[in-house]
Amino acid sequence: MGKRPTRNDRPKLTYRDAGVDVEEGDRLVDEIGPLAKATNIPGVMGGLGGFGGLFRLPGGYREPVLVSGTDGVGTKLKLAQELRRHGTIGIDLVAMCANDVLVQGAKPLFFLDYYATGKLEVPVARDVIRGIADGCREAGCALLGGETAEMPGFYRPGEYDLAGFVVGIAERRKLVTGQRIEAGDEIVAIASSGIHSNGYSLVRKIIETAGLHPERAYAPLKIPLGDAVLAPTRIYVKTVLPLLSRFDIRGMAHITGGGLPGNLPRQFPAKLRAAVNRSSWEFPPVFRLLQERGNVDDREMLATFNCGVGFCLIVKKGQGQKIVRALRARRENAWLLGLVEKRSRKDEDFVLC
Repeated sequence: MGKRPTRNDRPKLTYRDAGVDVEEGDRLVDEIGPLAKATNIPGVMGGLGGFGGLFRLPGGYREPVLVSGTDGVGTKLKLAQELRRHGTIGIDLVAMCANDVLVQGAKPLFFLDYYATGKLEVPVARDVIRGIADGCREAGCALLGGETAEMPGFYRPGEYDLAGFVVGIAERRKLVTGQRIEAGDEIVAIASSGIHSNGYSLVRKIIETAGLHPERAYAPLKIPLGDAVLAPTRIYVKTVLPLLSRFDIRGMAHITGGGLPGNLPRQFPAKLRAAVNRSSWEFPPVFRLLQERGNVDDREMLATFNCGVGFCLIVKKGQGQKIVRALRARRENAWLLGLVEKRSRKDEDFVLC
């Protein structure tokens, strides 16, 4: 019988042998430090590298309420990875979180991200985090920290996943809860920048079954399909927050998964419904293309995508057109989308008219 190898005869293993390169992780931290620092706002204490991010609450609030939100980007990540376009997907991540806390009237304060991959590619991770920093600047919040996880065998080569969360602040008496919404109130729409970050399982299915190529521009699009489907999500913070002190905004909605029917009535009190004027807007070109090539009916489109409506304001009767004019003066695409109506127990809370 051969001699059984002893522990000293076996090759010595390292963490790098197992697929984790700690030095690459350290290099990434060095590269993203300036990106995070560029998002600093008053209240940030310290920098990256600690076990926790520190933020001092701003003054000027009598009863400050913290409002938090968390989200990911969904299967839009698959398209970004397949097309090797990583520079704007981080904007989507910030937008999905910041727009959610904005619905309750909160100003985003800080954001943290989680980036996980099988093998860390510093240039890719840097591009993603640069997008996160860009989104934070657009939302007016600080990139306070994050986590990079290298997990060999957990993801396929070239794959990564993203998640994040934001913390915002609002004065308690100024929280937008929807409780004051009543029949006759008006619904104002603010346009989306594209598909945003929902419905991409259907987007990918349509691209596959219709044999579409990302590099080509298909009518009615005037840009390549890949550019259209990866257009980053609008961040509405700087557009909406100034309106809260000027108008009687009683409710808001971020139009994400579930589209208008699934999101617009979420703040409505019982016995009220959203009556949306379908003729008040046209589906933008990217949605018309998806609808035609996928043979998707209107009801499915509205329940899956934002269809051009990214954010909604529910305002006191008579203020809708004033807000529309104020937004258009800032070159925003906004319009009167519909009204709030009474509904019986048997009625749906969303109806097209």
